[in-house]
Amino acid sequence: MVDELSITGVECFAHHGVFDHERRDGQVFVIDLVLGVDTRAAAASDDLADTADYGTLVDSVKAAVERDPVDLIETLAQRIADVVLLEGRVEWTRVTVHKPDAPIQATFADVQLTITRRREASAGERTGKAEGPA
Repeated sequence: MVDELSITGVECFAHHGVFDHERRDGQVFVIDLVLGVDTRAAAASDDLADTADYGTLVDSVKAAVERDPVDLIETLAQRIADVVLLEGRVEWTRVTVHKPDAPIQATFADVQLTITRRREASAGERTGKAEGPA
């Protein structure tokens, strides 16, 4: 059994995008995370060591977003999922990357991509398959 821990609205400033001006000027990206974590041990012990340390995890995600520009939000979302799944207590993650200032010639509220990635139970490794939480 896993529970869901959500962290929403993590703002990052980075230089991702296909266009030269995106790479040069940068823009805000907003990250939402949902972590599949069994929280029963932490609830019983009231000890941070028994759960995913979301403060440290957010620091790692923010650093991953703000380094090494990529062209696509698909690549960025996968990078974030890979970082999240390095946390041993996270069984799966749902990552949403928001790009509110995407270069679109129309009035719009947001561009967002959501991916779900799961750690393989047998090997303890994550997959590249887009699987939902189970």
